Amino acid sequence: MDPRILDRLRCPVCGEPLAEATAGTSNALRCPRRHSFDIARQGYVNLLAGRAPHAGDSAEMVAARADVLTAGHYDLISAALSDAATEAAGRPRATPDLEAYPLVVDAGAGTGRYLGAVLAALPDAVGLALDVSKPALRRAARAHPRAAAALADTWQRLPLADASTAVLLNVFAPRNGPEFHRVLDPAGVLLVVTPDTDHLAELVDVLDLLRVDPDKADRVAASLGGHFTPVSSAVHRAELALTRPEVATLVGMGPSAWHTDPAALATRLAALPEPARVTVAVRLDVLRPR
Repeated sequence: MDPRILDRLRCPVCGEPLAEATAGTSNALRCPRRHSFDIARQGYVNLLAGRAPHAGDSAEMVAARADVLTAGHYDLISAALSDAATEAAGRPRATPDLEAYPLVVDAGAGTGRYLGAVLAALPDAVGLALDVSKPALRRAARAHPRAAAALADTWQRLPLADASTAVLLNVFAPRNGPEFHRVLDPAGVLLVVTPDTDHLAELVDVLDLLRVDPDKADRVAASLGGHFTPVSSAVHRAELALTRPEVATLVGMGPSAWHTDPAALATRLAALPEPARVTVAVRLDVLRPR
């Protein structure tokens, strides 16, 4: 593992620094108290303290997400995050090491696509993808040459040192306000992406998909308000023209995949016009630690 990333990691059990195991093999990380964490052959390290509460996105959901992202359908998110991270990178850091090599952490990284885009825009930065889904981490571990990946539950204590992170990404993922605040440098930035109210609106009724909570923005603010100060908020939109198979893949990558009957979905998909016009609408909130 890149030592610039390893330096920021902490044992999820005791909080001590981690180092590569030196006895016999280097396919594990270990702390001074001898808590040991295996590095999978696919490249990610398991930094869970105990069992995961759930398995996260399935292999099928992750494959669908990879197809959608590779096709460029969500490139507006990558662009918005890269622009915001680049703007934030010019601010002085409270933690000296972050001046030389800022750490970008994606909490709930999925395939690591967004982390890779931000690292491409920040040539001096290194990155860490955190997720609870092993199929996602197998891809995230290869997302960028300056990135590493770790199995971690964002609801628990994050396996990172205090004030170790310059930029924290949170895209369509759970938000742990106290932990995000702890690991962010005081001059760092939190970039939160959530669906806006008209995200995929053309498909919701026709395909019986989950609706975006109309109070989503308020719930995001409530979950972070005690720890962060809003800097800016902007909605980014694009209109896609999708084939029916592309629509099916789009549905299969998101939360509706857990709640949609495949046979009923196939019937509804067959009734869609082709190409189907679909709105992508997301909100990017930029926040700083209080």
